[in-house]
Amino acid sequence: MQQPVYNVANDRGIVAVSGNDRFSFLQGLVTNDVRSVGAERVVYAALLTPQGKYLHDFFVAAIGDSLYLDCEAARRDDLRRRLSTYRLRAKVTLVDATADFAVAIIHGSGVASRLGLPDGPGSARPWEGGIVYVDPRLADVGIRAILPRATIAETLDRLGLARAGPHEFDMLRLALGVPDGSRDLPVEKAILLENGFDELHGIDWEKGCYMGQELTARTKYRGLVRKRLLPVSIDGPVPAAGSPIMLGDREAGEMRSGAEGRGLALLRLETLEGLQAGALTCGGSRLTPHKPAWAKF
Repeated sequence: MQQPVYNVANDRGIVAVSGNDRFSFLQGLVTNDVRSVGAERVVYAALLTPQGKYLHDFFVAAIGDSLYLDCEAARRDDLRRRLSTYRLRAKVTLVDATADFAVAIIHGSGVASRLGLPDGPGSARPWEGGIVYVDPRLADVGIRAILPRATIAETLDRLGLARAGPHEFDMLRLALGVPDGSRDLPVEKAILLENGFDELHGIDWEKGCYMGQELTARTKYRGLVRKRLLPVSIDGPVPAAGSPIMLGDREAGEMRSGAEGRGLALLRLETLEGLQAGALTCGGSRLTPHKPAWAKF
């Protein structure tokens, strides 16, 4: 995707967190340092169970006097409900702002400079009543924008961007090995470090306590990561998510999302040593895993 293109992501929703305690409230719950969020900085973070298992992931952006969570649209009510459980006496309000704001994903040569953005992941600037920012996970994924829903398409058209469907961006994500929320991370089961959250800048190891911190830290410092989510080339039909992946008669992992010969798979690291191309099978298809350039294992 060299020509600059955009897609208004209808699968994304917005939860607005407002009130004097908005920063401290989220800081005690999510995996990243919310205190660093501002007009020039957006972070990627997750909400975990007390046992350190994945519940939600989202981008945290500041617009005016509120923090906006760019999250899965289909699960935004669950996110708001779970956050509300911990509100107690905190001076915060949690509002579904999806009717007012929309998310766009932008990709192509020169887009960051056209928007006046530095190249670094998470770099941001206020723009057109909202905010634009480099994807804080990985700059190669592109630019994201949270803008007023009523004018988002018109605003991006004026910038000279062409419209594209969600499929183009999904294929880019799969090639880069970047997970897409609960499509790739089973809720209440997935462990962040098995899914690249450290390298994708979703965890701050210096911040204070947050929900699920103990297991997350123990997994890192005791070297307990035994599986990793990896991009795979698929020779044959794309297997259904959750399908077992086999190495001979041994189970080697599990399929996640995929399309058109590309996919993501959670694989046991021990099975990757000396692995030949196409040795992994899933249903009637053969899989070849690839280590992403950004991964550190």
